[in-house]
Amino acid sequence: MNKRAIVSITFVVLVIVVAVSFSSYQANLLEMHDKTKYLEKIAAKTASPLINLENGSPPLGSDVAPITIVEFGDYQCEACYHWFHNARASIIDNYIETGKAKLVFVDLPFLGRHSPIAAEASYCAEDQGKYWEYHTMLYTFQDGPPDSGWANRDRLNSFAFSLDMNIDEFNECMDSSKYKKRVKANYDEAVKNNARSTPTFMIISQDGMTEKFSGAQPYSVFAATIEAML
Repeated sequence: MNKRAIVSITFVVLVIVVAVSFSSYQANLLEMHDKTKYLEKIAAKTASPLINLENGSPPLGSDVAPITIVEFGDYQCEACYHWFHNARASIIDNYIETGKAKLVFVDLPFLGRHSPIAAEASYCAEDQGKYWEYHTMLYTFQDGPPDSGWANRDRLNSFAFSLDMNIDEFNECMDSSKYKKRVKANYDEAVKNNARSTPTFMIISQDGMTEKFSGAQPYSVFAATIEAML
């Protein structure tokens, strides 16, 4: 074999080696890019590990339920009222009463001066073991725009009376502003988690994956989200 043939063969081999190496390099880059996109997607759905629910409502449902539904709400919020009277009952029937999910309400009282007072009243009701009953009263008898009078102190007292609560204890709790700091802590937690309107929801799985959406979403949105996490 002459020298020219040897050089030609050597050149071809080098070209093949370079081509294979380049292809492998491209494949690695693509794989890394795909992994990066995947990790970014996962990260976008991961809940902040710092979300603090200790100042929120007592959980509605089992403490060990694998899914946590967090509602950031205001008792004077009309959209919250519509969600309460439409989607909520089906969520309770199909996910909370079956042990698949629990609901925690976190106050975001920003719509008027009666909003934080109504939130404080709900925790005074909790002192007498009637948080969720009082919560239901507030969303059942919401009547009119914020600060129109339906959630003033007299009405809040009347709701407590309707639930056979000890009115003296309720008034003492309200007069002392016992839960003013708790309501403010909930407001701060909502802001920290970028809840900018009411209602805003966070659906959190057992392993910390989170979906977040705002507005009075229909039951189908919650069902699809929860089923994907179970």
